[in-house]
Amino acid sequence: MLRTARNVCRMVGIARTLARHDALFPLEILGLPPALTALAKLASRRGAPGRPGERLVAALQTLGPGFIKFGQALSTRPDVIGETMAQDLSNLQDRLPPFPAAQARATIEAELGAPLDELFSRFDDEPVAAASIAQVHFATTSEGREVAVKVLRPRIEQAFARDLELFYWLAELIERAQPAWRRLKPVEVVRKLAEVVTIEMDLGLEAAAASELRENLAEDEGLRVPAIDWRRTARRVLTLERVEGIPIDEREALVSAGHDLDAIIEKAARSFFNQVFRDGFFHADLHPGNLFVAPAGDIVAVDFGIMGRLDRETRRYLAEMLLGFLTGDYVRVADMHFEADYVPAGKSRDAFIQACRSIGEPILGRPLHEISLAQLLGRLFQVTETFAMETQPQLLLLQKTMVFVEGLGRRLNPEVNIWALAQPLIEEWVRENLSPEARLRDAAAEGLAAAQRLPKLLKDAETMLAAGADGGLKLHPETLRALTQAGTRRGAATPLLWAALAALALTMAALL
Repeated sequence: MLRTARNVCRMVGIARTLARHDALFPLEILGLPPALTALAKLASRRGAPGRPGERLVAALQTLGPGFIKFGQALSTRPDVIGETMAQDLSNLQDRLPPFPAAQARATIEAELGAPLDELFSRFDDEPVAAASIAQVHFATTSEGREVAVKVLRPRIEQAFARDLELFYWLAELIERAQPAWRRLKPVEVVRKLAEVVTIEMDLGLEAAAASELRENLAEDEGLRVPAIDWRRTARRVLTLERVEGIPIDEREALVSAGHDLDAIIEKAARSFFNQVFRDGFFHADLHPGNLFVAPAGDIVAVDFGIMGRLDRETRRYLAEMLLGFLTGDYVRVADMHFEADYVPAGKSRDAFIQACRSIGEPILGRPLHEISLAQLLGRLFQVTETFAMETQPQLLLLQKTMVFVEGLGRRLNPEVNIWALAQPLIEEWVRENLSPEARLRDAAAEGLAAAQRLPKLLKDAETMLAAGADGGLKLHPETLRALTQAGTRRGAATPLLWAALAALALTMAALL
């Protein structure tokens, strides 16, 4: 009861803020109590400038850090809020006034356990960037290295905990009041947001993500990740190599500096492809403030709080889906969705094939450089309501990233399509991972993994049987005799099993 009263009071304040920006429509869409919406309308500022999404952006920025993050999460759901609203929310800027430098200094000393003067020979009190979770200061280490120091906002954990409690309460209310929205899993969406924010508020985890990405891209040309200063990094402080360069969307500045724009686009395409398909680990918070072009022409990424992961099966699904759309094999596209359980088994396969055709026909036969793969994914998500497809957060992050990468290419050179540059990489990956030989290799690897688990499964079965016998469980005499014989033979059979599997592996290696 106390939780409900507290959240109702907060909703009244939120409704007032939405009303001042003429952005009350979210309350109506969510089906919240009509009395709350009616009262808020009395104070609504009619005729506020801008589209509904632009007015909502202004309101969310006023409401603070948790609502900014929530708006950015909503921007990945054009299937729920529409493409125009999603585009407006994608422009939501994560910027807040800076907090005092004295608090940043105190946080650094408390986290790193040393006076700031021992860690840095120079520390700039004026931050170069201030966002909802942290702000960044330039500094010089005691060894003379130029670095950027990211420091969490004071009490930011408590502020997000308060907002997340409200979001959970709203999600639970929506699931009860709007049965049609349950397939979108509002509570699970909030839980995912909570996971992302929790990771973002642990700068040690962000440092680990940056380190992993840096290791993945170490041999690649084109994109670089700054080195982490682990001595000066902790949960609330992250210190990394300072980045020098021009923001990647400042076209005129890049041209004036003598950079080849087509080369930048090609590097971005290659790096994005390698992150998604080769490594299954990609930067999922790309925007112009997070990408710079260094004087030598390399693209340098920063801010690794939001990363996306795609397992091997999801990467294969993506490759086969894109290939199916580009070749007009809509039956295969539809069957893949059913096989992956993205579409419930009870839905009509024929109807879903028809829906896939409606997405694919407009692009079939067109050159790759004229196709927007981000729009293709977006249209696919739009059919989710009809077929009750479950939310796939990792694909939503990918689609959002694809929108930025495509837009970046268009801004730098409208005549070049970023996917046409990546086409040879896509074709090579498909050959290596979707060919019959590749499937045979995967099957052999799965069989070997299953065999490795067999001894443990047998041991667990014996333990379970012993526990059942102690509890009075009685097996049929024939079953008990067979199990006893199997256990007796297991020690002799295991070497034979491993020998057979080793021979199979060697044979496979010779064939492939």
